[in-house]
Amino acid sequence: MADYISLFIKSIFVDNMVFAFFLGMCSYLAVSKSVKTATGLGLAVIFVLAVTVPINFLLNKYILQPGALAWLGEAYANVDLSFLSYIVFIAVIACFVQIVEMVVEKFAPALYASLGIFLPLIAVNCAILGGSLFMQERGYANIGEAFTFGLGSGVGWFLAIVAIAAIREKLAYSDVPKPLRGLGISFIITGLMGIAFMSFMGIQL
Repeated sequence: MADYISLFIKSIFVDNMVFAFFLGMCSYLAVSKSVKTATGLGLAVIFVLAVTVPINFLLNKYILQPGALAWLGEAYANVDLSFLSYIVFIAVIACFVQIVEMVVEKFAPALYASLGIFLPLIAVNCAILGGSLFMQERGYANIGEAFTFGLGSGVGWFLAIVAIAAIREKLAYSDVPKPLRGLGISFIITGLMGIAFMSFMGIQL
């Protein structure tokens, strides 16, 4: 259990998708103008990461990686389908993003309208794909670790976008120099928050 807690905390703070790897910056900057829309997109990202990373873990372990098809028989022991990883991972992600899009459109039409094109674009959000690729690269031992990593990565992205949205709402009442208004000051704040999150790297987990 301690290992799972350690992996969860590390995924949120140390390996934060936004502040450590700067993944998903397009949606992060475009949808973070208000806390409400940022919260909606952040929750959608948590769900998609928490579901797709463990599913892609199973697909990678039993189908994609070299020798994964050995369970079908000796004739398949040398089959290597790893070159299909990107296609398969993105297909799984796109399926669940479509489910999220339909649910949000049905039960929260106002949020669906405010998110606009950025909700379906979760399918190609590099933070989402990055979760599955990091899972593959790091070779987690079981589906529990994959789920914990996916959930933690989603929570980390959620905290990042909600935090910047809250700051940007406050900045509307601040005297920001005209050349830095909008994305300029947002980039500066993101860099400073990234530096702040680097302090978590010293934690022994």
